[in-house]
Amino acid sequence: MTLFHPQHTDWSHLDEASRRIVLGLIDFFESKGKRQLKADDHERVWYQDFIDAQRDLGLFATFLTPQKYGDAEARWDTTRIDAVNEVLGFYGLAYWYTWQVTILGLGPIWMSHNEDAKRRAAQYLRDGEVFAFGLSEKTHGADIYSSDMLLTPGDTSEADAPAYVANGGKYYIGNANVARMASTFGKRTDDGEYVFFAADSQRDDYEVVTNVVNSQSFVAHYDLHDYPVAATDILHEGVHAWNAALNTVNIGKYNLGWASIGICTHALYEGVTHAANRNLYGSWVTDFPHVRRLLTDAWVRLHAMKMFAMRAEDYFRSASTDDRRYLLFNPLVKMKVTMEGERVMDHVWDVIAARGFEKDLYFEMAVRDIRALPKLEGTVHVNLALALKFLPQYLFNPAEYPTIPTVNEPRNDDFLFDQGPAKGLSHIQFHDWRKAFTDWDSQPNVILFAEQVKAFAALLASAPPGQEQAKDLDLLLSVGQLFSMVPYAQLILEQARIIGTDPALIDRMFAVFVQDMSTYALELHGRGGASPAQAEGALRLVRRPVDDADGNAKVFADVHALSGAYEMRP
Repeated sequence: MTLFHPQHTDWSHLDEASRRIVLGLIDFFESKGKRQLKADDHERVWYQDFIDAQRDLGLFATFLTPQKYGDAEARWDTTRIDAVNEVLGFYGLAYWYTWQVTILGLGPIWMSHNEDAKRRAAQYLRDGEVFAFGLSEKTHGADIYSSDMLLTPGDTSEADAPAYVANGGKYYIGNANVARMASTFGKRTDDGEYVFFAADSQRDDYEVVTNVVNSQSFVAHYDLHDYPVAATDILHEGVHAWNAALNTVNIGKYNLGWASIGICTHALYEGVTHAANRNLYGSWVTDFPHVRRLLTDAWVRLHAMKMFAMRAEDYFRSASTDDRRYLLFNPLVKMKVTMEGERVMDHVWDVIAARGFEKDLYFEMAVRDIRALPKLEGTVHVNLALALKFLPQYLFNPAEYPTIPTVNEPRNDDFLFDQGPAKGLSHIQFHDWRKAFTDWDSQPNVILFAEQVKAFAALLASAPPGQEQAKDLDLLLSVGQLFSMVPYAQLILEQARIIGTDPALIDRMFAVFVQDMSTYALELHGRGGASPAQAEGALRLVRRPVDDADGNAKVFADVHALSGAYEMRP
């Protein structure tokens, strides 16, 4: 696997039409140049040039319209959506953000049975419009149980009366300043049932109160004042509205990991180039042992991030009502990959130090933006708690599944908009994690990691959290950090087998994972809510990774080769 490079990545896994659009997107940014990119970021310029460029390329219309409603090349194809996630992250999170919230805004529309709304959405996409997802509120955040967006049923005695009249506000809603369809979640005043409806930002009864962030993106607080909701605006009612909210987030949260991959890739090019060409005290910076370790760890963590996300894509595109393993893997792409992205950036920043603040570098923008991704579409803590729902079945009750192949053929991912009820997570079964490790049992650090997982399973079997401990979220999050490492490593090894990853890279990667598991185990050991048996069992996970000097040197040579490999056009 190679990292994305604007001039060298050939996108051979994409069909010709998709490749043309992705290359056109790259050309837009390279033609814009880094100087203008940074100036727009510093001055918080609304990215209308990007919105116009994507319209001319047909990007949103082609990639975000299901096959049934778009032109000949239109389809919702996760493989090519991931390509755009990575490219937009590479050039700037603000550009990715308007794409991301458009995806979220489209979710309830494409999941609905409202054909009029779907046709309108398809036309708006052809016109180059963007969309919004009106879920969170200022007082309640994303607690949709407590929505204050209230819909009063219309007067049925009047022939032209609206179905509802909506009053209330939504907060922290991207694109809501211009969205022609803002998928808005609310509750009926008469029976408390949920409703999803499409609101138009251009209407007089739709008030854009303010932009709540200080960036190029417009993240709105908007209020509806006696807003008439026609029958053609209603997307979902009752339990279907609830399911649409959660199932849309199932789709959208997955994109965050790919954005993090793009950001880290660009930053690593800059960081290695700086370090490799800087001489201090008679030595090149990249000759210092701590620098070699930091850059090597950044390199292997970034490769792990991408390998996990690539393999999770296969499970996502293969999902069905009988195979919902993606409901664990997607939160991990959101939570684990974005957390790892922060660590990659920290490693590189420790190397380039004060240079990371320089206004002309991409890095200065990236180090700020990388912090946002773990905090969007549910915090790390929310997604860790979600992952814990899967732990018993994953570790102790595996099932047999056919092997999932690489899935990158051009097809519409129909299941994403027909996921069914958003419940039953604790009953989902997984394939046996141990099988992924059998191909790598000659790598000493893979062996050590497998020992740690077995010790973790033994800890949970002998001293599981009790009823009172189940209320201690701090304790459970420590357990969740340990658990998240297991499927993360499993899918990375599956992907490594598929693409033929160099064993030296895998062993160095798992040396890092062994250290991470040991760190999380020590955190669990130190938690005040852990029982003596749990604290003692946590220490049995601690291992010292095997240090392979020759293997480390081989991996670092690949890292060092990034020096001068890419520089964005001025």
